[in-house]
Amino acid sequence: LKVWAIADSKRQGFLGFAEFITAMQLVTLAQSGREITPETLSSEVGLENLKPPLMDGLDELLAKKKPSPKKGESNLDATPQPPTPQTFQWFSSKSAKKVPLSSVTSIIDGLKRLYIDKLKPLEVTYRFNDFVSPLLTNSDFDAKPMVMLLGQYSTGKTTFIKHLLRSSYPGAHIGPEPTTDRFVVVMSGPDERSIPGNTIAVQADMPYSGLTSFGTAFLSKFECSQMPHPLLEHITFVDTPGVLSGEKQRTQRSYDFTGVTSWFAAKCDLILLLFDPHKLDISDEFKRVIGSLRGHDDKIRVVLNKADQVDTQQVRFLAILMRVYGALMWSLGKVLNTPEVMRVYIGSFNDKPVNEAAVGPLGKELFEREQDDLLSDLKDIPKKACDRRINEFVKRARAAKIHAYIISHLRKEMPAMMGKAKAQQRLIDNLESEFAKVQREYHLPVGDFPNVEHFKDVLGGYSIDKFEKLKPKMIQTVDDMLGYDIPELLKNFRNPYD
Repeated sequence: LKVWAIADSKRQGFLGFAEFITAMQLVTLAQSGREITPETLSSEVGLENLKPPLMDGLDELLAKKKPSPKKGESNLDATPQPPTPQTFQWFSSKSAKKVPLSSVTSIIDGLKRLYIDKLKPLEVTYRFNDFVSPLLTNSDFDAKPMVMLLGQYSTGKTTFIKHLLRSSYPGAHIGPEPTTDRFVVVMSGPDERSIPGNTIAVQADMPYSGLTSFGTAFLSKFECSQMPHPLLEHITFVDTPGVLSGEKQRTQRSYDFTGVTSWFAAKCDLILLLFDPHKLDISDEFKRVIGSLRGHDDKIRVVLNKADQVDTQQVRFLAILMRVYGALMWSLGKVLNTPEVMRVYIGSFNDKPVNEAAVGPLGKELFEREQDDLLSDLKDIPKKACDRRINEFVKRARAAKIHAYIISHLRKEMPAMMGKAKAQQRLIDNLESEFAKVQREYHLPVGDFPNVEHFKDVLGGYSIDKFEKLKPKMIQTVDDMLGYDIPELLKNFRNPYD
């Protein structure tokens, strides 16, 4: 346990290649009689020359499992083939050998196993990746928690990230006009550098391959900014372009801004909506962006930034601040259409000290308390990330099931021989009523069904009669996963941050 605790210093719940080497070095040091502490590795010289630790019975076990050569064949000149890594087997398309759930080492490993064995076959069969969400990869499960910042231009999104990092990140631009013209992922890295979007989208160890579906026009406006920073070892930030108003949002963007926002919203663990007290009106374009976050309401937090600029007179400050707060809640209530009140953090999140001459001691105390609350919320993200992954995985499984029911129902409604084109057009035109039929037949919750208009757009590119019929065994497999395998996984493994 002591070796594991030191090797798994990032508290991932599993050991990567570098962490495994560290663990083996610690075991070797322990076998030689030396005390093992976090400082031992940094103080030891020549660790690379350490021999592997002694393991009793390993040679005998390998000798038993080694296949004997066939008669007439000699294996003296045979080149030993390295064993295929288990993770590669899980994510290869021809992985025939099933790995039992009892062999996994953490909750995340268990979710990978369940996905590749039980959920992915259903998604592939009914083209879930074309209609709803791309197929998941290894990097999607291993990615650090993400925080996305959204807002109209000059609301302080880039400054907010700079405030948290206590330094600027590579490629950051700050100004009163729309300066950030691209989506920037700010993450941990060995040195300070910027990676173009086309490059990062094809890297297997990055969870951004799904962004290739938005085309080169978007990837040219996407980049990754890496820098060594202790906060970025636990959280990745997504800085976004300011939402423009009127026709600019549609004509000056050469890609689907709302679609990209929705994609990131599904991946993120927290979404911060930043508002400027002098720009409380929510434009139609910003309404559409906020509307694309539907289904992720539990992730949304609101930040009323630059609040110390509402008035320069102490006497009027709090009164005006309360009016601004009320106006903001009124505007958000009409856009979000939820009965719950959003959590709003009030403050001035930048490197300048609070203007106490304007806000007074009461306002200064309010800002400091709000800032502490927001920082506590951010600190809790890694701890809640494991629960969030499980929550998103279950939501995905439910969505995949409903998608399978819809596709198989539409397939069943198609004629066997004549009039297929007319029948398909009729089904697309009356898709909402077909959704209702599926909902009644299988007793499914209405809120879990996909957006009708989006589904129509994608469905128009397919021949419905080419889809698969309903396969009850696949549905039952996913039901068993939700009802038995995931609860068993949670019972066997704890959140690594608890």
